[in-house]
Amino acid sequence: MKELNNKELLELIKTDVFEFNAYRKVYEDQEIDFSHANLQGANLIGANLEGADLKEANLTYADLTYADLTYADLEDANLEYANLGGADLKGADLKGNNLENANFENANLMKANLEGADLSRADLENANFENANLVKANLKGADLVEANLYEANLEGVNLENAKITLTKANIEAIKGAIL
Repeated sequence: MKELNNKELLELIKTDVFEFNAYRKVYEDQEIDFSHANLQGANLIGANLEGADLKEANLTYADLTYADLTYADLEDANLEYANLGGADLKGADLKGNNLENANFENANLMKANLEGADLSRADLENANFENANLVKANLKGADLVEANLYEANLEGVNLENAKITLTKANIEAIKGAIL
C-alpha cells in the first residue's frame, strides 16, 4: 500500500471507509488534513479520524456513527443534522460549530471544546460531557436526558427548553447556565 496525499485520502474515505481505516493502520503517524473539505451527506460510519484536521469542513448530514474523532480539530465545521451516535470525540475541538439538530446519542465528548457551539435541538441523550467546555454554547431545545455533565463548564450556556436529567453532578454543572 503506497502513501497517499490528503486529496487522495479524501476520495478514499468518501468511497471506502474500511480501506481508509486499513490505510490509517499502516500510516498511523500521517497527519490527515480535510480542512474545508466537502463531506456533506458522506457515509463515514466507524471512520478513524483520530487527530484529523477538519476545520471548516462541511459535514452536514454526514453519518459519523461510531467514528473515532478523538482529538480531531473540527473548529468551525458544519455538522448540522450529522449523525454522531456512539462517536468518540474525546478532546475534540468543536469550538463555534453548527451542530444544530445533530445526533450525539451515546457519544463521548469528554474534555471536548464546544465553546460557543450551536447545539440547539441536538440529541445529546446519554452523551458524556465530563470535563467538557460548553461556555456560551446554545443548547436551546436540546435533549440531555441521561447525559453526563460532571465537571463540565456550562457558564453562559442557553438551556432554554432543554430536557435534562437532574443528577447531583448535572445540577452543579448548570449553575452558571441560562435557564
